[in-house]
Amino acid sequence: MNIDKKYLHPTYEAGRDLALKNIQGSIVNLNLIRLKEIADYSDFPKIAPVSKISGYDAFMQYIQLAKPFVEQGGGEILFIGKGDRFLIGPQDEQWHICMLIRQKSVSDFFAFEQNPGYMQIAGHRSAAILDSRLLPLEIALL
Repeated sequence: MNIDKKYLHPTYEAGRDLALKNIQGSIVNLNLIRLKEIADYSDFPKIAPVSKISGYDAFMQYIQLAKPFVEQGGGEILFIGKGDRFLIGPQDEQWHICMLIRQKSVSDFFAFEQNPGYMQIAGHRSAAILDSRLLPLEIALL
């Protein structure tokens, strides 16, 4: 695993590629989150707590504040669980939190990410996360 490369936000190209897939209907976003031991609010002083908090506590605060924005767009948090090491996969990767978030559509996901109210609280996520992965999953018709 390349420990120097961190993934915290989608690139323009990745967002464009997702939009160009023209997925019809819901998507489920698989989120893998690696947390900082202590949240770093140095880039977000307006929302920083009065005393230091853990990355876990900052991320849980983010989830509570972000949930209404997810639901406002018709989405829902399907699962949040404690992560660990892979049973099948690189043994040097460990993820603290795993989540599944359903969005009604790709456009609803983009609208959520660009909501001005959401953008005001997104600093809690950035303060908490050391590294992450986000994999949009298209619902398969069997």
